[in-house]
Amino acid sequence: MDYLLFSGLLALAGYTLKTRAERKRITLLAQHLAGYEIEKLMQTLTEGYARALGEHDAARRASIWQLLGVAESKLAAQVRQLAASFARVAPEQARVHRLPWPLGELATWFKGSSFDLREALKVHADGLARALAPGESVRPQARAFTLSAEMLLLQHSCHWYCKSKAVASARMMVRHQTPYARLLESVSPETRRAYTALLGER
Repeated sequence: MDYLLFSGLLALAGYTLKTRAERKRITLLAQHLAGYEIEKLMQTLTEGYARALGEHDAARRASIWQLLGVAESKLAAQVRQLAASFARVAPEQARVHRLPWPLGELATWFKGSSFDLREALKVHADGLARALAPGESVRPQARAFTLSAEMLLLQHSCHWYCKSKAVASARMMVRHQTPYARLLESVSPETRRAYTALLGER
């Protein structure tokens, strides 16, 4: 009985610490996102890509792609600014836990147990900028596919930072029917190499 009581108290204490840490991370990231329209722009682009890909009239389709170009450039610029802003966060506040709870919170200081969101945001900013300047030979459909993957991987990183990899991956499946492994396959090779190197998954 004493053992069960002790286990219950330990689990409660761990859950409380985890919840507090998550709240702090969510608040911190929200403060940095507050000055931007990143989520709104991503939604605009996601809906716009679907509309363009479903449009049969060539002239209308070209017009949609042209309008989306403005939102694409704005998104890339804002993610770049977010990465620069978040770079000023203290290292201990920018850790993204790689291990599942409760090991993640307990192993914060262990080598390889976490990675730096500041570095991840730089990778995402570079990936979006790269996808927007791939060369004139790339078709709009192919660019939209790569940009969509880059956006979703950015979302995954943010959700991972706020909660956990499991939660982030589950959200990707529920909202976008896209597994985490598929995201990594769909971004540019440069983004994939930089991201997996950051996670120590080369």
